[in-house]
Amino acid sequence: MSYAEVYQAWKNDPEGFWLEQARAIDWVEAPKQALFDRGDHIYEWFADAQVNTCYNAVDRHVEAGRGAQAAIIYDSPVTGTKRRITYAELQDQVAHFAGALAARGIEKGDRVIIYMPMIPETAVAMLACARLGAIHSVVFGGFASNELAVRIDDAKPKAVIAASCGIEPGRTVAYKPLLDGAIDLATHKPDFTVVFQRPELAAELTEGRDHDWTAFVEGAEAAPCVPVRGDHPVYILYTSGTTGAPKGVVRPTGGHLVALQWTMKNIYNVDPGEVFWAASDVGWVVGHSYIVYAPLIAGNTTVLFEGKPVGTPDASTFWRVIAEHDVKSFFTAPTAFRAVKREDPKAEMMAGHDISGLRAIYLAGERADPDTIEWAQKVTGKPIYDHWWQTETGWTIAGMPAGIEEMPVKIGSPSVPMPGYDVQVLDEGGHPVAPGELGAIAIRLPLPPGTLPTLWNAPERFRKSYLSHFPGYYETGDAGRVDEDGYLYIMARTDDVINVAGHRLSTGAMEEVLAGHPDVAECAVIGVADDFKGQLPMGFVCLTKGVNRPEAEIEAECVKRVRDQIGPVAAFKLCKVVDRLPKTRSGKILRRTMANIADGEAFRMPATIDDPAIVDEMRDALKTLGYPKG
Repeated sequence: MSYAEVYQAWKNDPEGFWLEQARAIDWVEAPKQALFDRGDHIYEWFADAQVNTCYNAVDRHVEAGRGAQAAIIYDSPVTGTKRRITYAELQDQVAHFAGALAARGIEKGDRVIIYMPMIPETAVAMLACARLGAIHSVVFGGFASNELAVRIDDAKPKAVIAASCGIEPGRTVAYKPLLDGAIDLATHKPDFTVVFQRPELAAELTEGRDHDWTAFVEGAEAAPCVPVRGDHPVYILYTSGTTGAPKGVVRPTGGHLVALQWTMKNIYNVDPGEVFWAASDVGWVVGHSYIVYAPLIAGNTTVLFEGKPVGTPDASTFWRVIAEHDVKSFFTAPTAFRAVKREDPKAEMMAGHDISGLRAIYLAGERADPDTIEWAQKVTGKPIYDHWWQTETGWTIAGMPAGIEEMPVKIGSPSVPMPGYDVQVLDEGGHPVAPGELGAIAIRLPLPPGTLPTLWNAPERFRKSYLSHFPGYYETGDAGRVDEDGYLYIMARTDDVINVAGHRLSTGAMEEVLAGHPDVAECAVIGVADDFKGQLPMGFVCLTKGVNRPEAEIEAECVKRVRDQIGPVAAFKLCKVVDRLPKTRSGKILRRTMANIADGEAFRMPATIDDPAIVDEMRDALKTLGYPKG
C-alpha cells in the first residue's frame, strides 16, 4: 500500500485501523474496543485491555528465542566504556531490580522518580517500574534541587532512583547533593532512595533512607510482569509550561505500545534485530520513546550513547558510532548536526568510518533549517528526513513514512501527517486557511493512540493549555502552513510569529535566510518590542569555525540577505555575531528567554538551560544593539 492508501484506510475506519495495529502487541487481554469517548473532548484508547509494557519490550523476545540478541549497546566516550546487553541479560537485570522494588513496597500505581544519566541502569530502572505497573517519572540527572523538588511534590513518588554522578565533557556532576537538597525542599518525602554508585564518583548515603543499588538488588527474587489496564499510565514526563510550572504529560500504556510498535517499521524502516540509534537523552521524550521503549518493543537493538556530537572526543563521534555498531537508522536533533558542521564543515573527520550500512537520518526536536539538511545530505549521501512531534504526542505527527513509501523530500518540510493525525492550519477564528497561508497548526480530536489523554493531577490545565482555544482540536502551539501536496511546514512556535507593523512574519523564515550565509553555522531570530512598529526582528548568528572576517561585515551581509529575500516589510536591521546561543540540554534554542532579556522583562531561568552563564553573554550582546531600551 502507498502512504495515501494507508492514510485513507485510517480515515475511513480509525478504530478498525488501530485495532488492526494492536495485533502486533502481546496482550494479557486483547482490546475489544479501540476508542473510548469520555465526553467533553476527552478520549482514551484500549482502556478495556490488560497488558504489560516490560513484557512486550523484553520478555516476549526472550520467549521467542531471541534472548542472545543485543538489546542495548552502551557506548560511553566520556568514560571509555562499551557494553552489549542481550535481551536475556536485560530480562534478568530488570526482573531482579523489580523484585527488589516490590520487596520494598513498590506496587501498581505507585510513582517512582528516576534521576539518572545515560547509563544502562537507567533503562533497567524504567523497565522495572513498568514491569510492576509503577509509574515512573524520569528527571534529568543534574537538574537543580528546586526543580527536582517541584516534581517530587507533584508526582509524590514512593521512591527515587538515582546515580551518584553524571559525566560531562571535562567535569563530573555529583547528583547526590542535588537529590538531598530536593528532598529537603520538597513537602512530600519519598520512603526510600536507591543510588547506583558510579566508579567516577561515589556518593555518601544517608542511613535508613538511601540504599546502594548493588546491595539493594542482592538476594532479590525475580518479579513477574504485572498486567495493567490499557489506560494505566506507564510514565509521567514533565515538560516546561508557559507559566513556569512544569506540566506532567501522562503516557497511557496500551496506546503507547501500539503506536511505538507501528512507528519502528513504518517511519524508521527498521526490522527486528537491526540497530537503531537515537542520539538524545532519556530525560527527554525522544529518549523515552526511541532510546528505551520503541526499539525494544519492536525487537531492535538500541544504542544508549553517553557523550556529545562534538568534544567526546571530536566531530567524528557520530560517524564512529554509526560505523562501529552498524546503525541502520539514526535519529538526532538539527542542533547536533550544526555543531558537527561548525567544527568540521567539510566532514573531513568522516574519513575511515564506513557508514554505508546507514539507510537514513531523521531530525526532530526543533525546526531543521534547509542549510543544515543540505549539508548533511551532501556529506553523508543519505536521505535526511525532518519530522515533527512533541512531548505531548510521544511520536511523529508529520514525517516521512519511509517503511511504507519513500516520498519526495521537500527541504524545509517534515513531510506529511501520519495516520491518526488530522492536521489543520487555522486562522485566529478557528477556520482553515488556504494552502500556503501561515496559521496556527491544530489537530482534529481525537488524537491517536500513545498521545496524552490529560496532565497529571491537572485536568483543567490540560483543557486550558490544549483544548480551549480551538474547540474540537488539540492546539499544538506551532505555526506553519500546508502546501498543495499536503506537505506541512512548521515555521515557528505561535509565540515566535511576530507582528511587524501589522504584517505577520515567521522568524523561522528569516532564520532560513541567515542560515544560508556561507559563514553562519547557527542562528536565531526573535521579535523585540518596538514603539513604532509593534515588534522588530532581531538576529543572532554563530560563525563557522575558521572564519576570520570582521563581524560587522558579516552582520551587514546578513541584514542585506533578509531584506533581499524576505523584503523590506521585515524591517530587519538588528543582527549580532555571538559565540553561542542559549539552549536547553537537548539543543533547543531558548528564543523566548532571549526576547524577555531584550525587552527588559522579568523571566524565570528555564530549568533545562544548558549553561546559565549564557544569559550574561546575551545581555552583553544586546547592549551593543541598544537593548533593552530605556
